[in-house]
Amino acid sequence: MRISQLEGKRLALWGWGREGRAAHAALRTRLPRQALTLFCDAGEALEAAALGDFLLTTETRVDAGRLAGFDVVIKSPGISPYRPEALAAAAAGARFIGGTALWFAEHAQARTLCVTGTKGKSTTTALLAHLLRAGGHRTALAGNIGLPLLELLDPQPEPEFWAVELSSYQARDVAASGAQPEIAAVLNLYPEHLDWHGSESRYIDDKLALVTEAGPRTAVLNAADPVLAQLQLPHGRIRWFNREDGWHLRGDVLYRADDAVLDTAPLPLPGRHNRINLCAVAAIVEAAGLPAATLLPAAMAFTPLPHRLQRLGERDGLIYIDDSISTTPHASLAALEMFSGLPVAILVGGYDRGLDWSVFAQRLAGMAPAAVVTMGAHGDRIHALLEPVAAEAGVALTAAQDLPQAMERAAQVLRQRGGGVLLLSPGAPSFGAYRDYAERGRHFAILAGFDPDAISSIQHLGIL
Repeated sequence: MRISQLEGKRLALWGWGREGRAAHAALRTRLPRQALTLFCDAGEALEAAALGDFLLTTETRVDAGRLAGFDVVIKSPGISPYRPEALAAAAAGARFIGGTALWFAEHAQARTLCVTGTKGKSTTTALLAHLLRAGGHRTALAGNIGLPLLELLDPQPEPEFWAVELSSYQARDVAASGAQPEIAAVLNLYPEHLDWHGSESRYIDDKLALVTEAGPRTAVLNAADPVLAQLQLPHGRIRWFNREDGWHLRGDVLYRADDAVLDTAPLPLPGRHNRINLCAVAAIVEAAGLPAATLLPAAMAFTPLPHRLQRLGERDGLIYIDDSISTTPHASLAALEMFSGLPVAILVGGYDRGLDWSVFAQRLAGMAPAAVVTMGAHGDRIHALLEPVAAEAGVALTAAQDLPQAMERAAQVLRQRGGGVLLLSPGAPSFGAYRDYAERGRHFAILAGFDPDAISSIQHLGIL
Protein backbone atom coordinates (compact mmCIF):
# COMPACT_ATOMS: atom_id res chain seq x y z
CA MET A 1 0.00 0.00 0.00
CA ARG A 2 1.42 3.38 -1.06
CA ILE A 3 1.18 6.32 1.30
CA SER A 4 -0.97 8.19 -1.22
CA GLN A 5 -3.56 5.40 -0.95
CA LEU A 6 -4.06 6.27 2.72
CA GLU A 7 -5.45 9.71 1.94
CA GLY A 8 -8.98 10.20 3.22
CA LYS A 9 -9.05 6.92 5.13
CA ARG A 10 -9.75 6.52 8.81
CA LEU A 11 -6.11 6.19 9.84
CA ALA A 12 -4.42 5.37 13.16
CA LEU A 13 -0.89 4.93 14.48
CA TRP A 14 -0.30 2.34 17.20
CA GLY A 15 2.90 2.89 19.13
CA TRP A 16 5.12 5.95 19.58
CA GLY A 17 8.62 4.53 19.65
CA ARG A 18 11.13 5.52 17.01
CA GLU A 19 9.23 3.58 14.32
CA GLY A 20 5.97 5.28 15.29
CA ARG A 21 7.54 8.71 15.18
CA ALA A 22 9.08 7.91 11.79
CA ALA A 23 5.67 6.84 10.45
CA HIS A 24 4.10 10.08 11.69
CA ALA A 25 6.80 12.19 10.04
CA ALA A 26 6.48 10.29 6.76
CA LEU A 27 2.70 10.70 6.72
CA ARG A 28 2.99 14.38 7.42
CA THR A 29 5.48 14.74 4.56
CA ARG A 30 3.11 13.17 2.04
CA LEU A 31 -0.32 13.77 3.63
CA PRO A 32 -0.09 17.02 5.60
CA ARG A 33 -3.88 17.42 5.95
CA GLN A 34 -4.70 13.82 6.91
CA ALA A 35 -6.42 13.29 10.28
CA LEU A 36 -4.58 10.80 12.47
CA THR A 37 -5.25 9.05 15.76
CA LEU A 38 -2.34 7.84 17.88
CA PHE A 39 -2.71 4.98 20.39
CA CYS A 40 0.05 5.27 22.98
CA ASP A 41 0.67 5.56 26.72
CA ALA A 42 0.17 8.73 28.74
CA GLY A 43 3.80 9.83 28.67
CA GLU A 44 3.99 9.37 24.91
CA ALA A 45 0.75 11.30 24.48
CA LEU A 46 2.37 14.32 26.14
CA GLU A 47 5.39 13.98 23.87
CA ALA A 48 3.17 13.77 20.77
CA ALA A 49 1.13 16.79 21.89
CA ALA A 50 4.31 18.85 22.02
CA LEU A 51 4.61 18.50 18.25
CA GLY A 52 1.71 20.90 17.76
CA ASP A 53 0.04 18.68 15.15
CA PHE A 54 -3.59 19.79 15.42
CA LEU A 55 -4.78 16.94 13.18
CA LEU A 56 -3.30 14.33 15.54
CA THR A 57 -5.56 12.92 18.27
CA THR A 58 -4.05 10.78 21.02
CA GLU A 59 -5.76 7.96 22.90
CA THR A 60 -4.25 6.03 25.80
CA ARG A 61 -6.71 3.15 25.79
CA VAL A 62 -6.62 0.46 23.10
CA ASP A 63 -9.32 -2.14 22.58
CA ALA A 64 -10.75 -4.13 19.71
CA GLY A 65 -13.80 -1.91 19.26
CA ARG A 66 -11.75 1.26 18.98
CA LEU A 67 -9.22 -0.29 16.59
CA ALA A 68 -12.04 -1.63 14.43
CA GLY A 69 -13.18 1.94 13.83
CA PHE A 70 -10.21 2.55 11.52
CA ASP A 71 -9.62 1.48 7.94
CA VAL A 72 -5.85 1.20 8.41
CA VAL A 73 -3.74 0.94 11.58
CA ILE A 74 0.00 1.51 11.16
CA LYS A 75 1.54 -0.34 14.08
CA SER A 76 5.03 -0.29 15.51
CA PRO A 77 7.03 -3.54 15.04
CA GLY A 78 6.97 -4.48 18.73
CA ILE A 79 3.17 -4.67 18.76
CA SER A 80 2.03 -8.14 17.77
CA PRO A 81 -0.78 -8.46 15.21
CA TYR A 82 -1.72 -11.67 17.05
CA ARG A 83 -2.90 -9.82 20.15
CA PRO A 84 -6.59 -10.53 20.79
CA GLU A 85 -7.68 -6.94 20.22
CA ALA A 86 -5.76 -6.78 16.93
CA LEU A 87 -7.20 -10.09 15.71
CA ALA A 88 -10.73 -8.99 16.59
CA ALA A 89 -10.29 -5.63 14.87
CA ALA A 90 -8.81 -7.31 11.77
CA ALA A 91 -11.80 -9.66 11.63
CA ALA A 92 -14.04 -6.57 11.69
CA GLY A 93 -12.24 -5.11 8.68
CA ALA A 94 -9.34 -3.04 10.02
CA ARG A 95 -6.09 -3.50 8.12
CA PHE A 96 -2.83 -3.60 10.09
CA ILE A 97 0.44 -2.69 8.39
CA GLY A 98 3.89 -1.57 9.50
CA GLY A 99 6.19 1.22 8.47
CA THR A 100 8.44 -1.28 6.70
CA ALA A 101 5.57 -2.24 4.38
CA LEU A 102 4.91 1.42 3.57
CA TRP A 103 8.57 2.06 2.76
CA PHE A 104 8.91 -0.99 0.49
CA ALA A 105 5.73 -0.04 -1.38
CA GLU A 106 7.26 3.40 -2.01
CA HIS A 107 10.59 1.92 -3.18
CA ALA A 108 9.55 -1.08 -5.24
CA GLN A 109 12.38 -0.51 -7.74
CA ALA A 110 15.15 -0.04 -5.18
CA ARG A 111 18.06 -2.49 -5.03
CA THR A 112 17.17 -3.90 -1.62
CA LEU A 113 19.49 -6.44 -0.02
CA CYS A 114 17.57 -7.77 2.98
CA VAL A 115 18.96 -9.78 5.89
CA THR A 116 17.04 -11.63 8.57
CA GLY A 117 17.68 -14.55 10.92
CA THR A 118 17.47 -15.26 14.61
CA LYS A 119 21.05 -14.24 15.31
CA GLY A 120 23.75 -12.31 13.51
CA LYS A 121 21.55 -10.18 11.27
CA SER A 122 22.76 -6.80 12.54
CA THR A 123 26.45 -7.61 12.14
CA THR A 124 25.82 -9.23 8.76
CA THR A 125 23.88 -6.23 7.46
CA ALA A 126 26.45 -3.74 8.75
CA LEU A 127 29.30 -5.78 7.28
CA LEU A 128 27.46 -5.97 3.95
CA ALA A 129 27.09 -2.18 3.86
CA HIS A 130 30.74 -1.77 4.84
CA LEU A 131 31.98 -3.93 1.95
CA LEU A 132 29.69 -2.28 -0.59
CA ARG A 133 30.87 1.17 0.48
CA ALA A 134 34.48 0.00 0.34
CA GLY A 135 33.80 -0.91 -3.27
CA GLY A 136 32.65 2.63 -4.04
CA HIS A 137 28.91 1.98 -3.95
CA ARG A 138 26.64 4.52 -2.27
CA THR A 139 24.77 2.35 0.25
CA ALA A 140 22.06 2.82 2.86
CA LEU A 141 22.27 0.90 6.15
CA ALA A 142 18.87 0.89 7.85
CA GLY A 143 15.98 -1.11 9.23
CA ASN A 144 15.89 -3.04 12.48
CA ILE A 145 19.54 -2.21 13.10
CA GLY A 146 18.52 1.16 14.55
CA LEU A 147 17.34 3.46 11.75
CA PRO A 148 13.71 3.04 10.61
CA LEU A 149 13.39 2.90 6.85
CA LEU A 150 10.74 5.60 6.90
CA GLU A 151 13.36 8.06 8.17
CA LEU A 152 14.91 7.63 4.71
CA LEU A 153 11.72 8.08 2.72
CA ASP A 154 13.00 10.49 0.05
CA PRO A 155 16.82 10.53 0.04
CA GLN A 156 18.55 12.68 -2.57
CA PRO A 157 20.37 11.24 -4.33
CA GLU A 158 19.06 7.70 -3.97
CA PRO A 159 21.67 5.14 -2.86
CA GLU A 160 22.70 2.42 -5.27
CA PHE A 161 22.04 -0.30 -2.67
CA TRP A 162 19.89 -0.61 0.44
CA ALA A 163 21.33 -2.95 3.10
CA VAL A 164 18.26 -3.64 5.23
CA GLU A 165 18.09 -5.61 8.47
CA LEU A 166 14.65 -7.09 9.13
CA SER A 167 13.35 -8.57 12.37
CA SER A 168 10.82 -11.38 12.40
CA TYR A 169 8.30 -8.63 13.18
CA GLN A 170 9.15 -6.90 9.91
CA ALA A 171 9.77 -9.80 7.52
CA ARG A 172 6.12 -10.36 6.78
CA ASP A 173 5.72 -6.61 6.27
CA VAL A 174 7.90 -6.90 3.17
CA ALA A 175 5.62 -9.58 1.76
CA ALA A 176 2.59 -7.42 2.55
CA SER A 177 4.07 -4.45 0.69
CA GLY A 178 3.82 -6.11 -2.70
CA ALA A 179 7.44 -5.10 -3.45
CA GLN A 180 10.00 -7.71 -4.46
CA PRO A 181 13.39 -7.52 -2.73
CA GLU A 182 16.35 -8.01 -5.00
CA ILE A 183 18.06 -10.31 -2.52
CA ALA A 184 16.77 -11.78 0.76
CA ALA A 185 19.09 -13.65 3.10
CA VAL A 186 18.06 -15.86 6.03
CA LEU A 187 20.98 -16.70 8.30
CA ASN A 188 19.52 -19.16 10.81
CA LEU A 189 16.37 -20.07 12.70
CA TYR A 190 16.08 -20.70 16.43
CA PRO A 191 13.01 -20.26 18.64
CA GLU A 192 12.63 -16.63 19.69
CA HIS A 193 9.97 -13.97 20.28
CA LEU A 194 7.40 -16.68 21.00
CA ASP A 195 5.40 -14.23 23.11
CA TRP A 196 4.98 -11.99 20.04
CA HIS A 197 4.35 -14.71 17.43
CA GLY A 198 2.39 -17.08 19.66
CA SER A 199 4.22 -20.26 18.67
CA GLU A 200 7.51 -21.49 17.23
CA SER A 201 5.86 -22.52 13.96
CA ARG A 202 4.34 -19.07 13.50
CA TYR A 203 7.70 -17.45 14.27
CA ILE A 204 9.34 -19.53 11.55
CA ASP A 205 6.53 -18.83 9.09
CA ASP A 206 6.70 -15.09 9.75
CA LYS A 207 10.48 -15.03 9.42
CA LEU A 208 10.45 -17.10 6.23
CA ALA A 209 7.75 -14.93 4.65
CA LEU A 210 10.65 -12.80 3.43
CA VAL A 211 11.63 -15.57 1.00
CA THR A 212 8.47 -17.69 0.71
CA GLU A 213 6.00 -14.87 0.07
CA ALA A 214 7.92 -11.69 -0.80
CA GLY A 215 9.40 -13.39 -3.88
CA PRO A 216 12.97 -12.07 -3.88
CA ARG A 217 14.92 -12.38 -7.11
CA THR A 218 17.54 -14.35 -5.17
CA ALA A 219 17.32 -16.02 -1.75
CA VAL A 220 20.59 -16.51 0.14
CA LEU A 221 20.24 -19.34 2.66
CA ASN A 222 22.37 -21.17 5.23
CA ALA A 223 22.75 -24.78 4.10
CA ALA A 224 23.72 -25.89 7.62
CA ASP A 225 20.42 -24.78 9.16
CA PRO A 226 18.11 -27.82 9.25
CA VAL A 227 14.93 -25.84 8.52
CA LEU A 228 16.45 -23.77 5.74
CA ALA A 229 18.13 -26.80 4.16
CA GLN A 230 14.70 -28.33 3.51
CA LEU A 231 13.17 -25.15 2.13
CA GLN A 232 11.75 -25.15 -1.38
CA LEU A 233 10.80 -21.84 -2.93
CA PRO A 234 8.12 -21.38 -5.58
CA HIS A 235 9.99 -18.58 -7.31
CA GLY A 236 13.46 -17.13 -7.72
CA ARG A 237 16.72 -18.94 -7.18
CA ILE A 238 18.67 -19.96 -4.11
CA ARG A 239 22.33 -19.30 -3.39
CA TRP A 240 23.54 -21.45 -0.54
CA PHE A 241 26.32 -20.51 1.84
CA ASN A 242 27.96 -22.67 4.49
CA ARG A 243 28.14 -25.43 1.87
CA GLU A 244 31.23 -26.75 0.07
CA ASP A 245 30.08 -25.73 -3.41
CA GLY A 246 29.58 -22.11 -2.27
CA TRP A 247 31.05 -19.73 0.30
CA HIS A 248 32.11 -21.65 3.40
CA LEU A 249 34.80 -21.94 6.08
CA ARG A 250 37.53 -24.53 6.40
CA GLY A 251 39.08 -23.80 9.75
CA ASP A 252 39.59 -20.03 9.66
CA VAL A 253 39.94 -19.82 5.88
CA LEU A 254 37.06 -18.58 3.75
CA TYR A 255 36.55 -20.62 0.59
CA ARG A 256 34.54 -20.16 -2.58
CA ALA A 257 33.97 -23.80 -3.56
CA ASP A 258 37.55 -25.20 -3.64
CA ASP A 259 39.29 -21.84 -3.90
CA ALA A 260 40.80 -20.36 -0.75
CA VAL A 261 39.95 -16.65 -0.69
CA LEU A 262 40.67 -15.13 2.73
CA ASP A 263 42.15 -16.00 6.12
CA THR A 264 39.50 -14.76 8.55
CA ALA A 265 41.58 -15.19 11.72
CA PRO A 266 42.87 -11.57 11.80
CA LEU A 267 39.43 -10.05 11.11
CA PRO A 268 37.65 -8.06 13.85
CA LEU A 269 34.78 -10.56 13.91
CA PRO A 270 34.44 -12.28 17.30
CA GLY A 271 33.35 -15.90 17.19
CA ARG A 272 33.11 -18.49 14.45
CA HIS A 273 29.44 -17.67 13.91
CA ASN A 274 30.43 -14.19 12.74
CA ARG A 275 32.85 -15.68 10.24
CA ILE A 276 30.02 -17.86 8.94
CA ASN A 277 28.00 -14.67 8.58
CA LEU A 278 30.84 -13.35 6.43
CA CYS A 279 30.10 -16.29 4.11
CA ALA A 280 26.54 -14.97 3.86
CA VAL A 281 27.81 -11.48 3.06
CA ALA A 282 30.03 -12.86 0.30
CA ALA A 283 27.08 -14.75 -1.17
CA ILE A 284 24.90 -11.62 -1.11
CA VAL A 285 27.59 -9.49 -2.75
CA GLU A 286 28.10 -12.13 -5.42
CA ALA A 287 24.34 -12.41 -6.04
CA ALA A 288 24.27 -8.63 -6.54
CA GLY A 289 26.73 -9.07 -9.42
CA LEU A 290 29.78 -7.71 -7.63
CA PRO A 291 33.26 -9.28 -7.17
CA ALA A 292 33.02 -10.61 -3.61
CA ALA A 293 36.61 -11.87 -3.50
CA THR A 294 37.86 -8.37 -4.34
CA LEU A 295 35.76 -6.68 -1.65
CA LEU A 296 36.27 -9.17 1.21
CA PRO A 297 39.69 -7.88 2.39
CA ALA A 298 37.94 -4.62 3.35
CA ALA A 299 36.42 -6.55 6.27
CA MET A 300 39.70 -5.94 8.09
CA ALA A 301 38.61 -2.32 8.64
CA PHE A 302 35.12 -3.21 9.89
CA THR A 303 34.07 -1.79 13.27
CA PRO A 304 32.26 -4.48 15.31
CA LEU A 305 28.82 -3.56 16.61
CA PRO A 306 28.28 -2.81 20.30
CA HIS A 307 26.82 -5.32 22.78
CA ARG A 308 27.76 -8.28 20.55
CA LEU A 309 30.62 -10.17 22.20
CA GLN A 310 32.16 -6.75 22.73
CA ARG A 311 35.36 -6.65 24.74
CA LEU A 312 35.02 -3.67 27.02
CA GLY A 313 38.48 -4.02 28.55
CA GLU A 314 40.23 -5.40 31.62
CA ARG A 315 39.86 -4.38 35.24
CA ASP A 316 41.70 -5.97 38.17
CA GLY A 317 42.45 -9.16 36.29
CA LEU A 318 38.94 -9.57 34.88
CA ILE A 319 38.11 -9.22 31.17
CA TYR A 320 34.61 -7.84 30.67
CA ILE A 321 32.63 -9.01 27.62
CA ASP A 322 29.29 -7.40 26.75
CA ASP A 323 27.04 -9.75 24.78
CA SER A 324 23.80 -8.15 25.92
CA ILE A 325 22.29 -8.68 22.44
CA SER A 326 22.12 -12.38 23.33
CA THR A 327 18.42 -13.18 23.80
CA THR A 328 18.35 -16.95 23.19
CA PRO A 329 20.11 -19.88 24.90
CA HIS A 330 21.74 -20.74 21.54
CA ALA A 331 23.39 -17.32 21.49
CA SER A 332 24.72 -17.83 25.02
CA LEU A 333 26.19 -21.17 24.00
CA ALA A 334 27.94 -19.54 21.03
CA ALA A 335 29.40 -16.95 23.39
CA LEU A 336 30.67 -19.62 25.80
CA GLU A 337 32.22 -21.55 22.93
CA MET A 338 34.27 -18.50 21.97
CA PHE A 339 36.00 -18.51 25.37
CA SER A 340 36.56 -22.26 25.56
CA GLY A 341 39.64 -23.05 27.62
CA LEU A 342 39.52 -19.82 29.65
CA PRO A 343 38.10 -19.31 33.15
CA VAL A 344 34.75 -17.71 32.35
CA ALA A 345 31.77 -16.74 34.46
CA ILE A 346 28.61 -16.23 32.41
CA LEU A 347 25.57 -14.23 33.50
CA VAL A 348 22.29 -15.65 32.16
CA GLY A 349 18.60 -14.89 32.56
CA GLY A 350 16.13 -12.07 32.10
CA TYR A 351 12.59 -11.77 30.82
CA ASP A 352 10.94 -15.19 30.54
CA ARG A 353 9.55 -15.94 27.07
CA GLY A 354 9.22 -19.65 27.71
CA LEU A 355 12.27 -20.67 25.66
CA ASP A 356 13.72 -24.13 26.20
CA TRP A 357 17.05 -24.09 28.07
CA SER A 358 17.53 -27.87 27.99
CA VAL A 359 20.12 -27.76 25.19
CA PHE A 360 22.13 -25.21 27.17
CA ALA A 361 21.99 -27.54 30.16
CA GLN A 362 23.04 -30.55 28.09
CA ARG A 363 26.07 -28.77 26.65
CA LEU A 364 27.12 -27.04 29.85
CA ALA A 365 29.16 -29.98 31.12
CA GLY A 366 31.27 -30.09 27.97
CA MET A 367 32.03 -26.38 28.17
CA ALA A 368 32.60 -26.32 31.94
CA PRO A 369 32.75 -22.58 32.63
CA ALA A 370 34.06 -21.52 36.01
CA ALA A 371 30.65 -20.19 36.99
CA VAL A 372 27.10 -19.59 35.84
CA VAL A 373 25.15 -16.86 37.58
CA THR A 374 21.39 -16.81 36.99
CA MET A 375 19.34 -13.65 37.29
CA GLY A 376 16.14 -11.99 36.10
CA ALA A 377 12.53 -13.05 35.97
CA HIS A 378 13.26 -16.65 35.00
CA GLY A 379 16.60 -17.01 36.74
CA ASP A 380 15.10 -19.50 39.21
CA ARG A 381 13.81 -21.72 36.37
CA ILE A 382 17.21 -21.78 34.66
CA HIS A 383 18.95 -22.36 37.99
CA ALA A 384 16.81 -25.41 38.78
CA LEU A 385 17.47 -26.88 35.32
CA LEU A 386 21.24 -26.36 35.54
CA GLU A 387 21.72 -27.46 39.13
CA PRO A 388 22.31 -31.21 38.59
CA VAL A 389 24.55 -30.65 35.56
CA ALA A 390 26.60 -27.94 37.25
CA ALA A 391 27.16 -30.07 40.34
CA GLU A 392 28.42 -32.99 38.27
CA ALA A 393 30.66 -30.81 36.07
CA GLY A 394 32.13 -28.78 38.93
CA VAL A 395 30.63 -25.52 37.70
CA ALA A 396 29.94 -22.93 40.38
CA LEU A 397 26.23 -22.14 40.07
CA THR A 398 24.75 -19.24 41.96
CA ALA A 399 21.67 -17.03 41.80
CA ALA A 400 21.41 -13.24 41.88
CA GLN A 401 18.56 -10.79 42.16
CA ASP A 402 19.83 -8.35 39.55
CA LEU A 403 22.77 -7.48 37.31
CA PRO A 404 24.92 -5.71 39.95
CA GLN A 405 24.64 -8.68 42.30
CA ALA A 406 25.28 -11.12 39.46
CA MET A 407 28.48 -9.30 38.49
CA GLU A 408 29.65 -9.23 42.09
CA ARG A 409 29.16 -12.99 42.51
CA ALA A 410 30.75 -13.81 39.15
CA ALA A 411 33.78 -11.65 39.97
CA GLN A 412 34.19 -13.37 43.32
CA VAL A 413 34.45 -16.80 41.67
CA LEU A 414 36.87 -15.58 39.01
CA ARG A 415 39.17 -13.87 41.50
CA GLN A 416 39.41 -17.15 43.40
CA ARG A 417 40.66 -18.63 40.09
CA GLY A 418 43.18 -15.83 39.60
CA GLY A 419 41.13 -13.92 37.01
CA GLY A 420 39.22 -14.67 33.85
CA VAL A 421 36.37 -13.56 31.62
CA LEU A 422 33.20 -12.04 33.04
CA LEU A 423 30.67 -12.57 30.28
CA LEU A 424 27.22 -10.98 30.04
CA SER A 425 25.38 -13.23 27.59
CA PRO A 426 21.94 -13.54 29.16
CA GLY A 427 20.10 -15.57 26.53
CA ALA A 428 16.96 -13.57 27.31
CA PRO A 429 15.46 -10.14 26.66
CA SER A 430 15.80 -7.34 29.17
CA PHE A 431 12.13 -6.31 29.44
CA GLY A 432 11.09 -5.28 32.92
CA ALA A 433 14.55 -4.52 34.23
CA TYR A 434 15.71 -2.44 31.24
CA ARG A 435 14.20 -0.73 28.23
CA ASP A 436 16.22 -2.88 25.82
CA TYR A 437 19.43 -4.86 25.44
CA ALA A 438 21.44 -1.67 24.78
CA GLU A 439 20.43 -0.14 28.13
CA ARG A 440 21.34 -3.42 29.83
CA GLY A 441 24.73 -3.40 28.10
CA ARG A 442 25.37 0.20 29.08
CA HIS A 443 24.60 -0.61 32.71
CA PHE A 444 27.00 -3.55 32.54
CA ALA A 445 29.71 -1.21 31.24
CA ILE A 446 29.09 1.33 34.01
CA LEU A 447 29.23 -1.35 36.70
CA ALA A 448 32.49 -2.64 35.23
CA GLY A 449 33.98 0.87 35.29
CA PHE A 450 33.84 1.74 31.58
CA ASP A 451 32.37 4.73 29.77
CA PRO A 452 29.07 3.55 28.22
CA ASP A 453 29.06 6.32 25.61
CA ALA A 454 32.40 5.16 24.26
CA ILE A 455 31.17 1.64 23.56
CA SER A 456 27.50 1.84 22.64
CA SER A 457 27.03 3.59 19.30
CA ILE A 458 26.47 1.88 15.95
CA GLN A 459 28.57 3.68 13.38
CA HIS A 460 27.66 4.64 9.82
CA LEU A 461 23.89 4.19 9.91
CA GLY A 462 22.13 5.94 7.04
CA ILE A 463 23.49 6.61 3.57
CA LEU A 464 27.21 6.79 2.76
